[in-house]
Amino acid sequence: MTETTTLLPEEDGIHDEEDRLLPEYVRDVLEAVEEGRPDDARDLVEPLHPADIADLIELAPAEDRPDLISALGDAVDADVYAEMNEHVRELVIEEMDPAIAASITADMETDDAVAMLEDLEEEDQKAILEEMEPDDRVAVEEALSYPEETAGRIMQRDLIAVPEHWKVGQVIDYLRSDEELADDFWEVFVVGPQHHPVGTTKLSSLLRTKRDVPVREIMQEEQTLIPVEMDQEEVALKFQKYALISAAVIDPSGRLVGMITVDDIVHIIEEEASEDALLLSGAGEGDINEPVREAYRDRVRWLIANLGTALIATFVISLFQDTIARIAILAALMPIVAALGGNAGTQALAVTVRAIATNQLTGSNRWRAVRREFKVALMNGLTIAVLLGLGVGLTLDATMGWVIAAAILFNIVIAGLAGVLVPVTLERAGADPAVASSVFVTTVTDTMGFFAFLGLATIALTP
Repeated sequence: MTETTTLLPEEDGIHDEEDRLLPEYVRDVLEAVEEGRPDDARDLVEPLHPADIADLIELAPAEDRPDLISALGDAVDADVYAEMNEHVRELVIEEMDPAIAASITADMETDDAVAMLEDLEEEDQKAILEEMEPDDRVAVEEALSYPEETAGRIMQRDLIAVPEHWKVGQVIDYLRSDEELADDFWEVFVVGPQHHPVGTTKLSSLLRTKRDVPVREIMQEEQTLIPVEMDQEEVALKFQKYALISAAVIDPSGRLVGMITVDDIVHIIEEEASEDALLLSGAGEGDINEPVREAYRDRVRWLIANLGTALIATFVISLFQDTIARIAILAALMPIVAALGGNAGTQALAVTVRAIATNQLTGSNRWRAVRREFKVALMNGLTIAVLLGLGVGLTLDATMGWVIAAAILFNIVIAGLAGVLVPVTLERAGADPAVASSVFVTTVTDTMGFFAFLGLATIALTP
């Protein structure tokens, strides 16, 4: 018997220990394309997974991508486009003949086809849709009619549904005989006369049950139904909470119209987590493939907003300019107060936004969360106040030591409260707490920190 050896990613000469494509490998493929050796390029790419081929195209310089895709030929199929970064894919598709783009789209699952088309310009989108087969076009157009980031956009329409009165033997024969059925599925949905889902049965249950047993006797009646307009983040939370592999999607009348599988949810969880982190920093989409103009537009508005908050803090400082003029050391200590308050606020803010996003923080435990953050902030504030106060008191001035200690304690407590109250308030008002919270928290910590420190210094040092 011939023994087969499976190489670890870092041993295959293609990937490093982090499962990334090696720079040398990418260079070899690009050189083969540039030197007119497409067969060599295809041989190099042959072992790759579609996700790796998508990475290869993304790593190539923008001007080299058309030649690379052309040289790789059939290796760049619908699965590769489904894995490709949306910004890179958009640029590639825009330069492609609509008929070719339509052919690629038709080979995709509906959710992947929608993801590819939704980011294109309306004119390009329309041109591709017109080249598609009527059935495929109707399915994609219907999906595009649902709001973005909803179950209707991410669901697959290729599923297996059987009547509840069928027997196991009929279901198995149906699965074997109908070539138009979905290739990949984990469970069979059981529907009533109006095509309403009444239960599900696992493939393992079907295979281990006698043919003459009715499906209704082995089906699981309890199931999680996903409304077609449910936000994708809520869908992800349901999958996480109930450990789902797949779930039925229903329209407003309760009819089964699609299904969502866990592989789609993995992408959504990653997207939502990255999106919240980037929104907190005001970095927009944070994608290195994002066009420069879009990155500029997303970031500059938050910098302008921060400019406004900085002016508020500057106004507070100007109120105490006489005190600062008399005691120059205050100017050196002020950044410490602002920085520590800002970090404390950011910590509380990150914890709160995550808790809201994962449904850990609700109306039932809102005030308990506020009290918790107050206690944490108070303990942190006391610790930092003692350390900083002693340091300043022993090295500079005893009065200045207790002034900055009191200011730090006050600002860290305020920052902790702001970090939890601001996102909670925004969430209750119907706004996304990840979008604007950081601006408000920064304003509070800077303004209150400077006010407390300079105010206490003026009181303590005025004769």
